[in-house]
Amino acid sequence: MSSAHSPTFPRFQLGKQLRELREKARLTTEDVGLQLDCSPSTISRMEGGKVGIRRSTLERLLEIYEVTDQEQIDTLIVLARQGKTRGWFARYGDLPASYSRYIGLESSAIEMRDYEALVVPGMLQTEEYTRALLAASPGESEDAVEAHVKARRDRQNLLTRTEAPLQLITVLDESVIRRSIGGPDVMRSQLKHLADMGRARNVTVQILPFTGGAYAGMAGSFAILKFQDAPSVVYAEAMTGDIYPAADDVQRYADVFENLRAAALSPLESINMIEDSAN
Repeated sequence: MSSAHSPTFPRFQLGKQLRELREKARLTTEDVGLQLDCSPSTISRMEGGKVGIRRSTLERLLEIYEVTDQEQIDTLIVLARQGKTRGWFARYGDLPASYSRYIGLESSAIEMRDYEALVVPGMLQTEEYTRALLAASPGESEDAVEAHVKARRDRQNLLTRTEAPLQLITVLDESVIRRSIGGPDVMRSQLKHLADMGRARNVTVQILPFTGGAYAGMAGSFAILKFQDAPSVVYAEAMTGDIYPAADDVQRYADVFENLRAAALSPLESINMIEDSAN
């Protein structure tokens, strides 16, 4: 599983460059929509990397933006072609759009900084814990639950791949390890797995204890994805979740994350707390 099997990252990169070209040309999405005979929201979706772009549409956009550099044109055409491929996660059916976009970007990341306020991070969940968590969601069919479980299992391969495994740094509120999900046996197995993964060279787990009082991240869970040759992005969870690529947003969340790490127990103390909770 890699960026070669996910259209999300090239779509995201293409959209970012198209937005910069539009702004450089001093055009609004309404201006471009009129010339392209489409709605401003369609332009916004292209720039947000939410949809693939046909070559003919891209070439028309580049004409509007008066782009003449052939190397730049060729690069954007390659990104558009990669963005039209079928993602590895498509085999699991109709996953929510925001979730599909996130895991598509995730598969291209080199580092993830993750704060979780309620549940164990998906990257560190056991199948039984994931299944119990999703089964509690209203309206989730058995097939939908199994699709999510399988997708999450494939996502976890990023941590164990032999070449450049994903670096994961996660801070968990203490409630994550205290809340029993799936019953005692499922939770005990999950906590043991969490402690074991916390000892991996590319995984850091820290617990934010109840005794710490109020802290900066109480507004909700989020993840910051770092890439090799592209700016970082933030995924903030809400009812649907959303991705924020703006540098100011990323920096604000990065500052919050570092404050959370500073307030949390050390990795060793955290593993000890997790293991005590499992007993």
